[in-house]
Amino acid sequence: MRITFPHMGNLYIVGRGLFEYLGVDVVIPPPISKRTLKLGIEHAQEFSCLPLKINIGNFIEAAELGADTIVMSGGVGPCRFGYYAQVEREILKDLGYQYDVIVIEPPDTHFSELLQKIKYLSNGKSLWQVARAIRFGWVKARALDIVEQKVQKVRPRESVKGAADHVYQWALNKIDLAGDVKGVLDVQKLALEKLEAIPQEKDKPVLKIAIVGEIYTILEPFVNLDIEKHLGRLGAEVNRSIYLSEWVNDHLFLGLARMRSGKEARKFASPYLRHFVGGHGQETVGSTVRYAHEGYHGVIQLAPLTCMPEIVAQSILPVVSERESIPVMTIYLDEQSGEAGLLTRLEAFIDLLYRKTDWKKENIK
Repeated sequence: MRITFPHMGNLYIVGRGLFEYLGVDVVIPPPISKRTLKLGIEHAQEFSCLPLKINIGNFIEAAELGADTIVMSGGVGPCRFGYYAQVEREILKDLGYQYDVIVIEPPDTHFSELLQKIKYLSNGKSLWQVARAIRFGWVKARALDIVEQKVQKVRPRESVKGAADHVYQWALNKIDLAGDVKGVLDVQKLALEKLEAIPQEKDKPVLKIAIVGEIYTILEPFVNLDIEKHLGRLGAEVNRSIYLSEWVNDHLFLGLARMRSGKEARKFASPYLRHFVGGHGQETVGSTVRYAHEGYHGVIQLAPLTCMPEIVAQSILPVVSERESIPVMTIYLDEQSGEAGLLTRLEAFIDLLYRKTDWKKENIK
């Protein structure tokens, strides 16, 4: 058995760490590229979400490297993600790829099933070994997010553009290679020290912009066209409504770790949207309210074109923007999205925020 899973930001580092800890042979798909997207476009339905198309491309490229088993998450509610595994299985089967597809349903409602499937994938390892592997994956996820959050603070203030990204890439590689918890934590500590040592204009006024929306488009840089790097280089400090370790804590650990949660975001949404609408629609609304209360200067909503939960959220965000006094811009992404067009929109949004902000009255650092 040689397992693979789709790319989504730094998920490949966490997934590889978890399964290799259990002695499972893992095949990581090549980094998402234009070829990956082309393969997905050729074989998926025209109006499928962009994430589904890229998943298809990931799995075809992984099969070329010898993968024979797909592990991916399931979904609940009015979001097409819940059908991805079944649709992708049939497409791949029609193309002649004989994959065994293991669907792990949301662990907060099917925790015993999650453990059973991981135990199956681990070739019969004990539950204690499975638990240790999950902890190791969690430590990697948390380290990646902590380092990335520091990068987001340093990027708009660095004296030499690209310095923070250079350290970040170094940290990704080292965390990926780390074989135990101590090794991961040592890399995290050293990466934070390296980032703090980067020459910075620490008194420079900096806009604070939040990114909210659908998890895949938020976490995958290829899909969102490296929006965080662009915003950082335009002088904005970025924070996201979803980080991988927060999602794991919410759904796998039932919120036991003390950190920001989707449950809090849903509470903030209650004056505007009281019901679950699938995906992260409710969290998108609630996170926008929360960021307004925290003094952020603007919010950008990201979503795949035709994403139903985010369309519901978008219809509510103009009211949130007016009542909470925070500018909101929505960006839908598909295979036609281009970096030049995105950059033009970001520059215009940044200009709007500068005009709206009274720099003399606010202490923005």
